Amino acid sequence: MYRLLFDLLFRRLDPEKAHHLAFAWIRALARVPVLRTFAAAVLAPRHRSLRVTALGRRMHGPFGLAAGFDKNAVGIDGLTMLGFDHVEVGTVTAQPQPGNPRTRLFRLVADRALINRMGFNNDGSAAVAARLRARAAGRPAFRTVVGVNIGKTKVVPEQDAVADYVTSAERLAPCADYLVVNVSSPNTPGLRSLQATEQLRPLLSAVREAADRAVPGRRVPLLVKIAPDLADADVDAVADLAVELRLDGIIATNTTIAREGLGLLSPPGLSAETGGLSGAPVRERSLEVLRRLYARVGDRLLLIGVGGIETADDAWERILAGATLVQGYTGFVYAGPLWARRIHRGLAARLAASPYPTLADAVGADTREADAA
Repeated sequence: MYRLLFDLLFRRLDPEKAHHLAFAWIRALARVPVLRTFAAAVLAPRHRSLRVTALGRRMHGPFGLAAGFDKNAVGIDGLTMLGFDHVEVGTVTAQPQPGNPRTRLFRLVADRALINRMGFNNDGSAAVAARLRARAAGRPAFRTVVGVNIGKTKVVPEQDAVADYVTSAERLAPCADYLVVNVSSPNTPGLRSLQATEQLRPLLSAVREAADRAVPGRRVPLLVKIAPDLADADVDAVADLAVELRLDGIIATNTTIAREGLGLLSPPGLSAETGGLSGAPVRERSLEVLRRLYARVGDRLLLIGVGGIETADDAWERILAGATLVQGYTGFVYAGPLWARRIHRGLAARLAASPYPTLADAVGADTREADAA
C-alpha cells in the first residue's frame, strides 16, 4: 500500500514538500485519541525480549528515529505512535535559521538514498525548549525517550562556536533525556573541522559543564555524532577523547560527502548534488566505523549505530557489531509507516534464534569474536 502511495504521490512531489505532507498526516493522526491508540496498537506492538536499558532510561526496544526528521520537536507523539523506541529531535541551533536555499533535498530512488543540504533549518533552541517543556507539562500521549541534537548556528564564526553550543545546551538540557553534539554535518561551513580533537575537547568539555549547570542534581547523558568520512586514526582519536572526557556515547555515523566507490546507480548529475548522502550506500562505512569504535572502547561507552539501516538484518548486524541502540531515517522515507514494526518483529525473531539470552548479551558479539580470532 505504501509503495503504491509513494510511487503515485510522494515520488512526484518535491522531496521536502513530500516530507512536510507526510509529517503533517502523522501529527494529525496523533492528535485524535481513538485513532492514535488504534494506530499505536497496530504499528507499535511491543516485544518484551527487545527491552533495553540505555542512557539511564528503560526503552521498549533499541530502534529509534535519527535526528533530521523532526527538527523542531513538533511530532514526537506521532513518531512514537509509529513504533520508534526513542526520538532524536534536531539538529537545533542557538539561533533560529532558515537553512540553505531550496532545492536542498534529493531522492536517489535507485540507490534507496537521499542527499540533503538542508543546513540546520530550525526554530532555534529557545523555541524548541519551550515546546519540549509544554509537551512534558501537558501529559504527552506516549512516554518515550527524547534526545536533542545540537549544532552550530551558521552565522556564528568558528571562534565563537563553543559559546553557541553552550547556549543551546543550557536551554535544552533540562528538557532532554540525552544531548548530542553534532559536529559532523557537511552542510554548515567549517562544522566538520570541530571533529579534530584539539577543537573537540574544549567544545565537549564546555557543553558537559553547561548541561550540569542547567540541570543540577541530574546528569544529562552527552554523546557526540561523527562522520563516516573520518580517517581511521581520527575515529580512534575521537573514541579516546570521549572516554577521557567521560562522555556517555558516540553516534556512528552521520551522512557522507563521498560519492566514489559507493556503486551509485542514480544519474551522475543527481548523485553529484552537493550535500550529505544517507541511506543504503553509506551502510558499509558506517558499519566499519562502528566496529572500530567498539573494538576501541568496548563497553566503556554506549554506541548508537545509524547509517544505511533498512531492514531487521541491518539493525541486528549493528547490534552484533557493538551498537546498544540503532537509528534510522532514510529507510523510513522508502519503507513507510510499517517500517518500525517490521524492524521490531525481525529483531525479536533474530534474537530468539540466536545463542544470546538477551539483547544486551548480543551487543558487540561479532566484534569480540573477530578480535579474539
